[in-house]
Amino acid sequence: MNGFDASAQTMSLVAFIAVATVTLLLCVMTGPDRDDLDEFYTGYRSLSPGRGGLAVAGDYVSAATVLGTTGVIALTGYDGLVLALSTALSLVLLMFLLAEPLRNAGRFTMGDMLTRRAPGRAVRIASCAVTLAALVPLMVVQLAGSGDLLAFILGFDGSGFRTGAIVTLGVVMIGYAAIGGMKGTALIHIVKTVVLAGACLTVSVLIMNRFDWDTRALLDAARLGSGAGSAYLRSGLQFGGNGADMVSSELTVVLGGACLPHITMRMSSARSAPAVRRSMSWAVSVVVPLCLLLTVIGLGAAALVGRELITAAGPQGNSAILQVTGAVAGGGEAGALVVTAMTTAIFLTLLASVAGMILACANSLAHDVFAHGLRSPDRPPVTTTVEIGTAQAAAAGVGLLTIALAVPARHWNLQALVALSFCVGASALAPALVYSMFWRHFTRTGLLCTLIGGTTAVLVLMTGTNLVSGSPGAVFPDRDFNWFPLTTTGLASVPAGFLAGWLGSRLGRRTATEERRMYEAEEPWILAGAPPTGRA
Repeated sequence: MNGFDASAQTMSLVAFIAVATVTLLLCVMTGPDRDDLDEFYTGYRSLSPGRGGLAVAGDYVSAATVLGTTGVIALTGYDGLVLALSTALSLVLLMFLLAEPLRNAGRFTMGDMLTRRAPGRAVRIASCAVTLAALVPLMVVQLAGSGDLLAFILGFDGSGFRTGAIVTLGVVMIGYAAIGGMKGTALIHIVKTVVLAGACLTVSVLIMNRFDWDTRALLDAARLGSGAGSAYLRSGLQFGGNGADMVSSELTVVLGGACLPHITMRMSSARSAPAVRRSMSWAVSVVVPLCLLLTVIGLGAAALVGRELITAAGPQGNSAILQVTGAVAGGGEAGALVVTAMTTAIFLTLLASVAGMILACANSLAHDVFAHGLRSPDRPPVTTTVEIGTAQAAAAGVGLLTIALAVPARHWNLQALVALSFCVGASALAPALVYSMFWRHFTRTGLLCTLIGGTTAVLVLMTGTNLVSGSPGAVFPDRDFNWFPLTTTGLASVPAGFLAGWLGSRLGRRTATEERRMYEAEEPWILAGAPPTGRA
C-alpha cells in the first residue's frame, strides 16, 4: 500500500498524461530544422544564463539523485547528509575547474572537447565508447525503476503494468531526444527544475511545520524512526564503519558527477565563457538549496514513516520521498494536490534525465563515430541533413537498447549500475578532461590510455565488489566472488586512470613535442577564451 487515496491517484494519472503531452508538444515546437547542426546540438546557444543554469541543474539532478539521496538520508542519516553535500560539491567543482575550459574547447560532444587537444579518429571512437559505458547503466537504472515507481504511485502491482510503464516512458524519452534536440531537452529540464524545487519546498515546509520548526526535534524523531539509535547521526552506518569505503564513494560522486557526458555537453550550449560562468552560478544556486530540501525530506521520512515501512517498499529507500509526501499531505483536495505536485515532479525528473542522457549518447554516436570516427580524411564530409538524421536514429537505437535492458533489470539490485556510471565518469573521463585541459605534456597515446585504462579498471574491479556478489543486496546474492574490499572502485580506479594517462604520455614521446606545441597554440583559448596563437 502506498498511502495515497483514490483522488490523489486519479489526479496523478491525469497529471502524467498532461505533462507528457505538453512537454512533447514543446519539443515539437522548439525542435531543430533538419539542416542545421548548431541548432540540433546546441540550440544556437540561445538560452540566457539563467535558463541555461536551470537546464544544467535539471540535467545534474537526475531521478537517481532525487530518489536515491533521499532514501540514503532516510536510512543512514549522517552518511546520507555527506552524500548530499558531495552532490553539491561536485557541481561546485565543475563550476570552478572545468566549466569554462569545456565551453572553450568543446563544440558539440565529449569527442569534440578531447580532440581539440589530441585530434584523431581513435580518440573520437574511444570517447564515444566511454560515453556509452558511463550513461547507459544510469539510464537503465532510472528507466527500470520507473515501472515500480508508477506502480507505487497508482496502486498497481501487476508485472505487466510495470513492463508497460517502462516501454511507454522509454518511447516518450526517445521522442524528447530525437525531436527536441538540445533546445527541446533544455526546456524540459527548466520546467522539471522549477516543478521539482516547488514540490520539494512544499513538502519540506510541511515536514518542518509538523515539528514546529524545531530542527533538533526533527533529528531526534528521525533517529528514533531509523531504528539505528545514536549511530544514525554518526558516520559509518552506510558502510559498516569502513572509512575507506566512504571516502571512495564520495570521491566517485564528486568527480564522476562533474564529468558525466550529458553534464559536460551542456557547457557547449552556453553563448560565451562569461555566460557559462553565470549559468553555473545559477545552477549551483539551485542545486545547493535543492540538496538541503532533500535532506529535510529524507530526515522527515525517517521520522514520520520509519525504517520498516521505507524498506518494505524497497530496500534502497527510493520510495521514501513519496511515502513522506503522503504522510504530511493529509487528506482532501489540498493533500491530493501536494501528492500530485510531487509525483509530477518525480515523473518529469525521470523523463528529462533519461532524455538528456539519450541525447548525449546519440550525439556522440552520430558526430564522433559516424561523421568523423569511421570516415577517412579523404572522403567527403557527411552532410548536415544526414548527420542529424543519424543522430535521431541513434537516439531511437539507444533508447530501445535501454528499454530492452531495463525490462529484465527491474528485478535486479540496481546499485551496481549506478556505481558503475559514476565510477567510469570519475576514473576515465575526469582524468582525461583534467589532463587535456591543464597538462602540456599530455599526448594522444596518454589520452587513449586514460579512457581505456580507467574504464577497464572500473569494469574489472566492479566485478569484485559486494554490489555484485557476497551480500544480500548484491546483483547475485546467492554467489560470492567478492574479492575487492570496497563498495565502489573510485579509491583504486581513479588513481589508475590518472596513472594510465601519465604512463601513456611518457611512452608516446615520439610525438610528444609536436602535440605539446599544438596544445601551447590552443592553451590561451582553452583556458581563457583568448584567440589561439596564430589566430586573428
